[in-house]
Amino acid sequence: MKMKRVSQDDIDAAVTKIARAPNKIHNYLFVTTDVIDPIVAEYAATFYEKTDGSEIAILDCIGFLRHFLHLFHRIRTEYLNAYQGLVLSEPDSAVSQTLKEAFLALRQAAESDD
Repeated sequence: MKMKRVSQDDIDAAVTKIARAPNKIHNYLFVTTDVIDPIVAEYAATFYEKTDGSEIAILDCIGFLRHFLHLFHRIRTEYLNAYQGLVLSEPDSAVSQTLKEAFLALRQAAESDD
């Protein structure tokens, strides 16, 4: 999150980080509270092919929330499976049996609506 305008220098620094990353970076997002310069946003978009499929985007706070909710919606089953595994993995964990049962009931209700 930046409380200033994203510049082309910021984009260039991101491209350097992407190139040096040991693992593939699929999305590199700048979230700003300032105005998004369309020229800088277009500049960021030019790196998708140059970075072999890493998307660089500049979003305002509302745009970021939309992006995050879309991403979460796409991977919600993976997230819920991982969370369920953590919740249920230890019989004597800090999560009470009542809470575990409530989570499973909510999950079952949500999946029956799909």
